[in-house]
Formats: sequence, C-alpha cells, structure tokens
Amino acid sequence: AKGGKGARLAIMVQSDLSALVEKELEEKRERTNAQAQEHGPYLKRRNTPVVDRKSTLTVPNLDNREEEEERTTRGYYAGVGTCASGIIGTLVCYGILQERIMTRPYGDGQGEYFKHSLLIVFVNRTLTCLVALVTNVVKGQPIRPIAPLYSYASISLSNVVATSCQYEALKYVTFPVQTLAKTAKMVPVMLWGTVILAKRYTWPEYSMAVLVTLGCTLFLLSGDAATKVSSRHHAIGGSAGAGGAAWGGALMAGYLGFDGFTSTFQERLFRGYEMTSHHQVLFITAFSSALALLSLVTAGALGPALSFVSDHPACLWDMLLISSTAVTSQFVIAYTIKTYGALVFAAIMTTRQLISILVSNILFRHPMEAGQWFGLIIVFGTLYAKIKMKGKGRKPTAAVMAPSGAEEERQPLQQQA
Repeated sequence: AKGGKGARLAIMVQSDLSALVEKELEEKRERTNAQAQEHGPYLKRRNTPVVDRKSTLTVPNLDNREEEEERTTRGYYAGVGTCASGIIGTLVCYGILQERIMTRPYGDGQGEYFKHSLLIVFVNRTLTCLVALVTNVVKGQPIRPIAPLYSYASISLSNVVATSCQYEALKYVTFPVQTLAKTAKMVPVMLWGTVILAKRYTWPEYSMAVLVTLGCTLFLLSGDAATKVSSRHHAIGGSAGAGGAAWGGALMAGYLGFDGFTSTFQERLFRGYEMTSHHQVLFITAFSSALALLSLVTAGALGPALSFVSDHPACLWDMLLISSTAVTSQFVIAYTIKTYGALVFAAIMTTRQLISILVSNILFRHPMEAGQWFGLIIVFGTLYAKIKMKGKGRKPTAAVMAPSGAEEERQPLQQQA
C-alpha cells in the first residue's frame, strides 16, 4: 500500500513539473515574439539572438549530456587502458628479466650461470628502500619506527625467504610453471588469514581456491615432466623429469607459504598501527636489505657474487633494470588502485600473469600440451570469475570514487606476483 501511494505521489509531482515547464516555455515564447516584433529590424541587422533574462527555469539539453557522458566514458576506458599498459609492460619485463638472469648463461661460449639470488634481493630491496625514504621525506612523514622493530623484522625475514625461493625455483622449473604456481597464492593467504586474523571465508571462495589448485595440479601432471624442468637444470646435468620438478615444486611451496604470511602479517600491522604504506615499506625493505646482505656474508657468497657481476657487467645491468621495473610498477599500481579501485587492478594483474606465461612460451620456447592449456583455462577462468563475483552489481562509472586519503596511504604495495 505504501509503495502504491509513493508511486502515485511521484506521478503527481512529475505531472506538476511538466505543466510548470510547459507554462514557462509558453511565456518565454510570447516574450521572445514580442521583443522580436519591437526590435525586429535591429535584430536582423545584428543577427543577434534574443535572450530572455527573466526566465530562471533551465531545461537540460539531453544531447549535450549524452555527449559529455560519452566523452567521460571514453576517458575512463582510456585511463584504464593506460594503467593496464603500464602495469603489464613493467611486470612482463620484470618476469622476462627474472627468467633471463636465473636461466641463461652470461659470457662467451657456454658461459656461466648466476647462482646468488640473494644479491638480486639485496639490490632490489635497497633501491626500493631509497625510493620509500625519498617519498616519506617529500610527503613530510615521520622517519621513525611506529611499530616494534621485531614486527618489521619478522615480515622482512619471511619476505626475503619467499623471494629467494621464487628465484631459486627457476633453477629447476620453467617460468610458466613458477608463475602458474603463484596463482595458488589465495590458498595460503586464506589459511594464514584464518589463523592470524581470524577471518571467515564463504563457500564460493573456498570452491574457487580448490578450482585454482586443481587447475595448477592438472598443468603440472600433464605432458612430459622434462618439459617443465628449467633449461638451466638440463644444461648443468641435473636430474631430468620428476626430480627437477619436485625440487622446483618444493621451493614454490615455500614461496607460497612465506609470501602468504608476509601479506597477512602486513595487514595485521596496518590494523594495529596508524602507518602509511610508504612508512611500512621503508622499514621492511631496510630490514630485508640488511638480512640479504648478512646472509650473503655468512654464507661466504658475497665475494663470489660481486666477482661474478664484475666479470659479467651485463648481469649487474639486468639486476638494476629488474629492480627499476619493480619500483616503477609500484607507482602505477598505487595510481590504478587509487583512481579505478582494487577490482580493476585485480583484473589487470590476472591478465598480466596470463600474458607473462604466453610471452615466456614464445621467447624461451616452453612447449605446452593440451592438458596444460586446459589447466591454464581452469585457473584463469576461476580468477576472472572471482573478480566478476566481487564486482557483481557494480558498473563502470565515469567517475570512480577513490579511497579516502587515509585509506589510500594505507594501501600496501603489491608483490611482483
């Protein structure tokens, strides 16, 4: 009953407004005609339109409004396309350089393989730390610890271990295998979220995690095991087939576990303390640089690592370039999340992973069989379905509401997944 009364009231109001508009337009036409008769010769000479200054009622121009909306929509998609190009471009370059450093020899002839992945971690974290320091200074943010130092140190330790596992895995498995394994990151993140943050997840989320795991398993079990083993592992005479893939799989399991802990504990740190992402990154990368350097020194690998890059300067340039692409991507990622939201960013990152696998297959000649393509379809189909589920009911509008200032500042920097 209340709904019917409301509808009738709305119709009455609409009718009254329509009548008011018609009346005002009629009065306007009469005044215009009167002015035209009075000043007709002058108006014809000047070719000047008559402007009715008494009328205060404005009738919206629907054609102009539609044109404006069309221009704004075009601008929205152009902006998303630009951000997508920046993220995909930098991170695909990151993946190519990662595979080049860890799986291709440096030097003439047979060349030498780079063995010291912790040096890459050290260079990357040091450059990121310097950029975070400059950003904090420019923004006038405090350069002092807000949380206990052991909180930063624990995140740094898990981050260094996760990144080292990621690089070391490329000694045993191909880049497509490594990248596809990263898509299963949602499984350890959900486990750590339940344990550390007491989160609760829905059945669709659990189902999607299972589907992603099944797709990854199908990819790994399909085809000859030797095709999933890194060319470097073959070249140095390592065990072909299941042996090399098992070592790579174990390292990727370590990456997933430690990386899931890193992101979950970062979220807990944001919840417990008022800090910006740049502040957190500054201290985490500072500890990470120190831990990577300490590990190199205690393992006796610092001297050989520096000797290698001294003998092969191209390796040093590759490390500097991979660090630069990683840092650059973070600024594009931050702008994308701020302007277009996390949902658009998730779709871009999922697309980037798929493109990275395809580019690696072309550049480094990784053959894939039908079962592997089917597993790939299951994984990325599930990821896109997850994005669509999160965005259900949302429409891409001309102006996307950005997060508030505090929310933007607390947006954690993303890992190069």
